[in-house]
Amino acid sequence: MGNQVDKIKQSQQSYAEVPTVDPNGLDTEEGPRIGVSYIFSTDDEEQEGENRNVDGADKEHHTGTEHKHCDKSNEVDCAVYHRGECIYEKSVKTAGMETYSPEILLNKCRAGDLVEFVTTGQYPHWAVYVGDFQVVHLHRAEIKNSFLTDASQGRRCRIVNELYKFKALSAEMVVQNAMEQVGAKDRELSWRNSECFAAWCRFGKREFKMGGEIRIGKQPYRLKIPMSDKQSHMLEFQCLEDLIMEKRRHDQVGRTSVVQELANHLNSVGEIKRNPLSDPITAQTAQ
Repeated sequence: MGNQVDKIKQSQQSYAEVPTVDPNGLDTEEGPRIGVSYIFSTDDEEQEGENRNVDGADKEHHTGTEHKHCDKSNEVDCAVYHRGECIYEKSVKTAGMETYSPEILLNKCRAGDLVEFVTTGQYPHWAVYVGDFQVVHLHRAEIKNSFLTDASQGRRCRIVNELYKFKALSAEMVVQNAMEQVGAKDRELSWRNSECFAAWCRFGKREFKMGGEIRIGKQPYRLKIPMSDKQSHMLEFQCLEDLIMEKRRHDQVGRTSVVQELANHLNSVGEIKRNPLSDPITAQTAQ
């Protein structure tokens, strides 16, 4: 964790770019909120499907013919707002969120598309389709150029160009952004997960990079999570990168666990408010 924080600080000090996102408008969403702003460690998503033996040796290589289970009903719906403007929205009930085998998806992909590989209990893995059956993606702390069927590691996949609401760059520029990073690894990297890297390639926003936004007191980003048909909850963040890390954790643990976590938190907050003198220190923190 310490090395990661140092890396973020270095990245902040070297930025010459200026912020490129400034959505306008006021947030009219109602409901309880949790104020959160974490310095996340890398989600180390590539452990998700590494399929290793106890001794660390790789198991049999997964191909597109060995599909892993994907429970769509347990995926987490959510929306992301920046100062009231929706910049990301995911609803697994929509037709665009259907998943396919890698072989079928190859017939649907166009250069510059964002591809998401999903399976139950693992972080989703994002990649940029660059043509000729290949993708560029962040894998095990390195930007790699792989065949889509290899990158899938047996997971179901889908095209996710429309999740983020930013204006996309041209297909040629998206592919160029991705290919120029191939081979970058470790301290050369400016992204902590495959989603941030792939989204940066397509939209060119520095907010997807480590240290792309300075963390200050205000929390302009909000992650809205439906808990039921009539109730939703809002989490607040200082920067988009932190929010994405938490969103990806939700994807990994699944909707049932996320809803339970939020319910437990709300129950705890309710107990504090009902008994403010039972724990003066905690009560003061919650105000």
